[in-house]
Amino acid sequence: MEGLQPDASLLEFKQYLQIEKNASPLTIANYEKDILAFTAFMKQHGVTEYAAVSYVHVRSYLTELHRRSYARRSIARKLSSLRSFYRFLLREEKLEHNPFTMVSTPKLAKKLPSFLFPKEIESLLSLPDTAQPLGMRDRAILEMLYASGMRVSELTGLTMRSVDLFAGTALVFGKGAKERYVPLGEHALRAYEQYIRAGRPMLCKQQKTDALFVNVRGEPLTDRSVRRMINKYVEQASELLKVSPHTFRHTFATHLLENGADLRSVQEMLGHASISSTQIYTHVTRERMRLVYNQAHPRA
Repeated sequence: MEGLQPDASLLEFKQYLQIEKNASPLTIANYEKDILAFTAFMKQHGVTEYAAVSYVHVRSYLTELHRRSYARRSIARKLSSLRSFYRFLLREEKLEHNPFTMVSTPKLAKKLPSFLFPKEIESLLSLPDTAQPLGMRDRAILEMLYASGMRVSELTGLTMRSVDLFAGTALVFGKGAKERYVPLGEHALRAYEQYIRAGRPMLCKQQKTDALFVNVRGEPLTDRSVRRMINKYVEQASELLKVSPHTFRHTFATHLLENGADLRSVQEMLGHASISSTQIYTHVTRERMRLVYNQAHPRA
């Protein structure tokens, strides 16, 4: 086993994440950052081989993270990165044991996802100026995020062949390269058609790209650009709103459950591997019910 050098093993791990796990560049960068930080810590403590890392060393590293006042969520993410890295090394037979298997993840307080009320989402959706190419694009993006519950990375990954107008669906590639069809309602399809017919050609001009959503130069739109665009409209709508691209996903799920959708169907549409990930929205609807009751009942 070569010394505790991150280059070869880390490069192989990054290739594994990209090719086999279809991880996003941001996810891969976070894994790399966490692994490099751990590698540096081990070197400082005289550990020169990955195979020599023990449970005691891992506990020592966690103690250091607590000492430096890292949040529980940050520590949990670092642990997840290192567990995955060591599982990969074990699979590649570069070591014989995984010292992270005996380490428990810090318990995180369950935070209810934020969502928008129907009037708030309607207000946001009406803001883009659909007389302009960028406004057509922005309206189509906002409508599709709310109509389908897809992740922003899934939306920016859409191509010109992704949407089936006849079926009213879009084929998206989710986490782990898993494909699924998501529904697109009447309003989203109308906004999509307007963008494809009049907006996108004006943005693309002579640029050749298969990406569905493009920027003003006709280049594929990035996740960061979508976030900036949403922030722009949120600022126009209200100073009180706290909205991220994921808020549309939360709103999609919450509104479906409030209107009678079953949990399994919502799970499938969101692309959750486990039903437990979807169950958080049942807590949201209960909280909403309590809020409505407190505001409306005269003896609440």
